[in-house]
Amino acid sequence: MLKRRAFWIILVVCLAVAGVAGAILKKQRQQNAAPQSAASAGNVLEFLPTDVTQAKSHDLRQLLPLSGALRAVNQAAVKAKVAGEVREVLVREGEPVKAGQVLIKMDVADYQARVDQARGALMAARGQLDIAAKTRDNNKALLGKGFISKNAFDNAESQYEIARANVESARGALDVAQKALTDTVIRAPISGLVSSRTVQPGEKVSADNRLLDVVDLSQMELEAAVPAADIMNVAPGQEVQVRIEGMPQRLVGKVARINPATQAGSRSIMVYVKIDNPQNVLRVGMFGEAQLTVSKKENVLTVPQAAVQNDAGSTYVYAIENGKLAQKPVTLGARGDDGEGAAVEVLNGLQDGAQIIKTNLGSLRSGATVRFTQTGNPAAPVTAAVNDAAH
Repeated sequence: MLKRRAFWIILVVCLAVAGVAGAILKKQRQQNAAPQSAASAGNVLEFLPTDVTQAKSHDLRQLLPLSGALRAVNQAAVKAKVAGEVREVLVREGEPVKAGQVLIKMDVADYQARVDQARGALMAARGQLDIAAKTRDNNKALLGKGFISKNAFDNAESQYEIARANVESARGALDVAQKALTDTVIRAPISGLVSSRTVQPGEKVSADNRLLDVVDLSQMELEAAVPAADIMNVAPGQEVQVRIEGMPQRLVGKVARINPATQAGSRSIMVYVKIDNPQNVLRVGMFGEAQLTVSKKENVLTVPQAAVQNDAGSTYVYAIENGKLAQKPVTLGARGDDGEGAAVEVLNGLQDGAQIIKTNLGSLRSGATVRFTQTGNPAAPVTAAVNDAAH
């Protein structure tokens, strides 16, 4: 009985010792494997496909940013030419009109009466002229026969000249009255759209009252302020790319005019950029942001400005070659916009089509294996590698 008990005790002790030894051995193996796994992870960088771009040839533009509001090149204020009561207003805001189209009609009774009066005065003056002409002719014949004196004939001649002057005066008065009557009908000075209407039928208006506004939207211009320090880079005819709020595509315009004087207070100079608007999509008052092309270099190798890093005066980018990350020193040229955003010209150090990291992720480990992932957050592996490289 005692022997059997001792056997079981010895067996339990042996099993316990064996379990402890196995646990110690397993822990040692895990500790040995951890540095190898960490070393392997430190040599792999994960990126999304959107983190990478290619060095390509583009047209590089050096740009001057502008901003301002749109206005129509051709616009007109329609005003009353004579005082009177408005009878009809034939258009409303937003309606198209043609040059010469009737817009407003005013009461004509008073002006028609003036025309009739002036016409009657002209007829009376003509009658007086006929009498004076006959008297002059008769006196001329009598003077030739010696029946009247030269002084009597001169009086008849003077009466004739006075009558003729009265006819001319009456004719001028009739023309003035006729013009005033014509001005009671107000016509469109240009073709375009009615942008405002400030009068209603039945209102009495005075001469020069503003009644309507008409704008021609076919030609628009952006009015933008340019700092005086930059105005030497601006000249008529320069290309300008304009982005209007609410419109996805950019529009192309040209500098049409430059104001010869600075604006009070800001000391800036107004520049007017002409933009075609054949579909009448643009409207007066829209806000636009523009980029004026100061200079242009065609077909040069460019990379995003964010891809370039600087270390102690030397510039470089990170490129991917044969699946490995490589630090590539580059010599840079002009800076500007290549149509895809802020970019810089690469004079040497990269080949056309080179695959590069397009954003500045800090110091990365050259020679690390690059792996692309479509899901998850690749920033964590990259950050771990950056920290590992710093140590």
